[in-house]
This record gives sequence, structure tokens and C-alpha cells, in this order.
Amino acid sequence: MFRLSPLIRLTLLSLYFALTLPLPFLASVTQAPVSPTLLVVGMAIGAMALYAALTERVIVNEQGIQVTYPSWVPSLFRRGWFLAWQDVQALKPRSTGQGGLVYYFLSQNGEAFLLPMRVAGFARLVRYVQAKTGIDTTDVRPLAQPWMYLILLLFTVGLLLIDVWTIWTVNNQPPL
Repeated sequence: MFRLSPLIRLTLLSLYFALTLPLPFLASVTQAPVSPTLLVVGMAIGAMALYAALTERVIVNEQGIQVTYPSWVPSLFRRGWFLAWQDVQALKPRSTGQGGLVYYFLSQNGEAFLLPMRVAGFARLVRYVQAKTGIDTTDVRPLAQPWMYLILLLFTVGLLLIDVWTIWTVNNQPPL
């Protein structure tokens, strides 16, 4: 079983909180038309939805490859799939809008399944795919390298520090 990389999960959750944390405080001090309570409820729902999306698991075994989510994740978010090894026809690259490459499994009946690229142990997953399908995967690389997420995490920590300063300033300011 391969889970989403902890670095990716931490970075994306931290970024979410860094972007949303000051909103209720700023809404109260600026007397925005949206109540701070409504913002907190919306942020909590958004955090749960993001966490649910980040619980993706990739299961590989002798029969095939499967993308799945825990049972507590609502079916609205679950877009899991299973592909038997004998049904894999090819692994095709497709360019993204930003110039990167993603890979799709093509099945015998023409369906395409996105190769999960954000899992911890991606190189091991790709070797397993090659062993089970016979498809050459030597050129398959993850879309984003770990150092990219580390840089994003560092900027997110900086943003969180600015958030703390913003919240402190809002709470220590005389009312308007």
C-alpha cells in the first residue's frame, strides 16, 4: 500500500490554514458582510474536504492496481478505481498546462487511469508497475520533486508567521 507523501500532505494542509486562518479575524475587525462564525464553519468544512482528498491510497497486489479512500470519506469525494494488470495496454505520458508530464494507464477497452504520482515511495511503485506489466518505466518521474514541496512549505511557514502577526495586530487594535 502506498499513501500520499507526508511532505505533500503537511505542505498542502499548512498552506490551506495559512491562507484561511486570518479571515475570521479580519472579517470581525472590518465588519465584513460575512460573519466570522460563518467563515470558521466554512473553513472547517474545507479543511475536512481537503484532508479527505489527501487520504488517497494506492494498493498494488498480484491482481492489479487500485486507488481507494478510507470508508469515512463520503462517496462524493471517492473516485477510486481498479485496473487489473492484464488489462493494462500502455502507460502514456500527457503534458500538463504548466509543461510537466503526467502518465495514464491505458486499458484494453480504451479507458485511461491517472498514475498516482504523489505517493511516498513513487520509485518503488513504478518498479512494481514495470515488473507486473512489462512496460518500460525508466523515464517515468514524479510531476513535482520533493524539493519543490519543501520550498512551498518554507514559504507557507513564512506566511503563517505573517498570519500570526496579522491576528495579533487585529486583536490589539482599538475597535473602529
